[in-house]
Amino acid sequence: MKQVTLLFLLSDNQVLLAMKKRGFGQGKWNGVGGKVEEGEHERDAAIRECKEEIGVTPHEPRLVGRLHFYELRDPDFHHYCHIFVADSWEGEPVETEEMRPRWFHQTGLPYGSMWPDDILWLPHLLNGRSFEGTITLDGDIVHHHDLTITTRSLT
Repeated sequence: MKQVTLLFLLSDNQVLLAMKKRGFGQGKWNGVGGKVEEGEHERDAAIRECKEEIGVTPHEPRLVGRLHFYELRDPDFHHYCHIFVADSWEGEPVETEEMRPRWFHQTGLPYGSMWPDDILWLPHLLNGRSFEGTITLDGDIVHHHDLTITTRSLT
């Protein structure tokens, strides 16, 4: 199992997504994030990845989701993802070698260019709900999902 993070910046009914330019997820819009290093707390990893990928330091990111991701085509694939939001930060998003950030209105997200499961849980994040669950992908198709949505805090 690989521990990973995602972080979404939110401001005035907008969400910051970033186009992944290389590596895992290349060509998809997503939040910023990545691997949790050994001995690192998930929140610290989300902050570090945000700095590295778009030059922004989020203030007090809040944990809103935990998802286990599996891939049918790869029996060894298991990502345990901690998903955060932040509504304040230091710096302005900038493009890096890895990511090209862009603001989207919450009602106009490019789901067709995102991971296929995002449409299942991202609207809950944007509506202030927390969630936990399991998602199994078969390439770019959601094979199975099991989500629990709540209004309670996960921390």
